[in-house]
Amino acid sequence: MNCEKKFESVYRKSPESIAFCPYRVCPVGAHVDHQYGKVTGFAIDRGIHIAYSTKLNGIVELASLQFDKRAQWHVRDVFKTRRGDWADYLRGATIELAKHYPLRNGISGVIEGTLPIGGLSSSAAVTIAFLSALCKVNDLHPSQQELIEMALLAEVNYVGVSVGKLDQSCEVYSRKDHLLFLDTQDDSYELIPAPAKMQPWKIGIFFSGLERNLTGSKYNMRVDEVRSAAYALKAYAGMEYGKFRETHLREVPREVFEQYKDRLPDTWRRRAEHFYGEYDRVERAAQAWRAGDMALLGRISTQSGLSSIHNWEAGSDELKALSEIIVRQDGVYGGRFSGAGFKGCCMALIDPAYEESIAAAVRRDYLAAFPALADKYLYCGCMTADGVSL
Repeated sequence: MNCEKKFESVYRKSPESIAFCPYRVCPVGAHVDHQYGKVTGFAIDRGIHIAYSTKLNGIVELASLQFDKRAQWHVRDVFKTRRGDWADYLRGATIELAKHYPLRNGISGVIEGTLPIGGLSSSAAVTIAFLSALCKVNDLHPSQQELIEMALLAEVNYVGVSVGKLDQSCEVYSRKDHLLFLDTQDDSYELIPAPAKMQPWKIGIFFSGLERNLTGSKYNMRVDEVRSAAYALKAYAGMEYGKFRETHLREVPREVFEQYKDRLPDTWRRRAEHFYGEYDRVERAAQAWRAGDMALLGRISTQSGLSSIHNWEAGSDELKALSEIIVRQDGVYGGRFSGAGFKGCCMALIDPAYEESIAAAVRRDYLAAFPALADKYLYCGCMTADGVSL
């Protein structure tokens, strides 16, 4: 791996260990985890590697093959506010870990991502890989749920992005050839095995050529809009409500939404429409997976993507065009843009027998529309994988 070679060239020795956390894809259940919705997901066999060794003086010293600037801090002396660079997620993770466990040792490390940034939860993956490394050098053994919570709070509290726990949960709980079916309201989940009669399938990742950063997107605005819908619906229905930030649409029965939706501003109504529609789609997607009906799961995934575009109003021009090109190809069961959808990539469930023709046709048609992205566009075929191992 390149991170291992870079580590050896910088420190003149081999790293003690290599931490790995997979990326994730969410076929159905996007933009609802922050409202305590239900989600589905897979970890994939690409992700973040960190080649590292222990630093007994407590210093964290990190370099990334994706970014020029190196970062450094002490495990017991982290900047209280974010610095605005790629290492903010890891500073926040150090703070969250230190709230629960004593930290003595730091690490020197080099980070490598195996796919471009955008849509595969690379921020969560690098945070979890870093936490696993920092735990190992300090002989700490948090539970899976603790790891998820610490990675989540690093992003929410320190970086300032109003995410839910979809990304972190997929990257920790997932198992190869299983669909993660998670209820983010109570953290209950099921790993549903692929049935023996499943149609042949593979995950296709189509990188648009545009990297994205949620802190610079409209992500937080969308979360505030759907939370506003929940707050207003509670008021109309005479339901108890408290602080705005502690209000979630999952707490509002669908019949309340149907009764009062016409009173909502159109923007808020469509955000809520996406939530309730996605809740139903996730249930149907889990049933399709249990039945081995990949074609049905693919169609539901496409419906999810269309709702993300029309009701959630996410998706750059490039990603919307790319997703439209993908789903019309023979051999594509269905798919959607991945992650927040403001830049990044699309994912699709495909028949492996058509992979070569799908990859060629999508590249041709997409670059005909966006020729300036020819040097950055990328296709990668992936399989499912286990979540991070502590």
